[in-house]
Amino acid sequence: MAKTFLTATAALAALSSAATAQDLTEVSFGTNWVAQAEHGGFYQAVADGTYEACGLDVTIVPGGPQANNRALLMAGKIEFNMGGNMLLAYNAVKEGIPLVVVAASFQKEPQVLMTHPGKVSSFEGLKDLGTMIIGDNGFQSYYQWLIHDYGFSAEKRVPYTFNPARFIADEDSAQQGYITSEPYAVEKEGGFVPDIWLLADAGFSTYSTTIETMQATIDEHPEVVKCFVEGTAIGWANFLYGDNAAAVEAIKGDNPDMSDEQIAFSIEKLKEYGIVDSGDTLEMGIGAMTDERNQDFYQKMVASGVIEDGIDIASSYTTEFSNTGAALATVKELTGK
Repeated sequence: MAKTFLTATAALAALSSAATAQDLTEVSFGTNWVAQAEHGGFYQAVADGTYEACGLDVTIVPGGPQANNRALLMAGKIEFNMGGNMLLAYNAVKEGIPLVVVAASFQKEPQVLMTHPGKVSSFEGLKDLGTMIIGDNGFQSYYQWLIHDYGFSAEKRVPYTFNPARFIADEDSAQQGYITSEPYAVEKEGGFVPDIWLLADAGFSTYSTTIETMQATIDEHPEVVKCFVEGTAIGWANFLYGDNAAAVEAIKGDNPDMSDEQIAFSIEKLKEYGIVDSGDTLEMGIGAMTDERNQDFYQKMVASGVIEDGIDIASSYTTEFSNTGAALATVKELTGK
């Protein structure tokens, strides 16, 4: 059956029908770090009026080293929060916290390992390097999967201190990073372009940069959840493929240390590696999730000893709002695809 696409303008008008009959509902969204291009879809939907069109007045609450926006979500101080990967959601179920992921902004977690140019020729070859520079959180999660599935060595791991100097100096090492961030730092500080190995493309199948809310919000205000999720999806389409100048300025307004060059690098990598828009999103739209992907990731984490078996992961997320194809028309209009 052929798809029928609305233009982006028509899609926005459809969203606006909910806003015409009532005042805007004020909601707050907490991010998981300081403002950056990885938050672009949210800033875009604020800047271009997409959230407002369907009835929301959205305030973005930036994260950072002293912020705990997830705690604010659970305390009812904000309505939505940016999660990391799905492990956090599964652990919430284990702990009896009624927190639910309602969309996945990133189809691929942007976690990478970097190596010196030409040092290894395949992902499997990474395990033969002498040193693996990995942070504590990574060692407890994806590195356990690397040990289980690829034979990496725990003994080769040294802590990552968020400084690339050790990696730059040691050609026989690999360092963790986000595809949108650390490779840029290495280029600037080390004077070379590192080889990039995206864990998602090697089978680390979690969703990332999720949208979390509490079950009570879904039960009591499903129209608010729908607007926020669909508005965010359209925001991402416009940020990646359309005019994102206003969103970029808003990001820099919240984070004056963020440069135009860093933002441009991040957007390029988000698009090049299909972090936001690839796989299931091509049919179901940006933000989509599937039961199969969640089950695959959960079983990998159980097998790797990262999380226990028997958790009802189906209660950690819902596809009710994420798989509506809200941004398909916008993507088609802007890209012709």
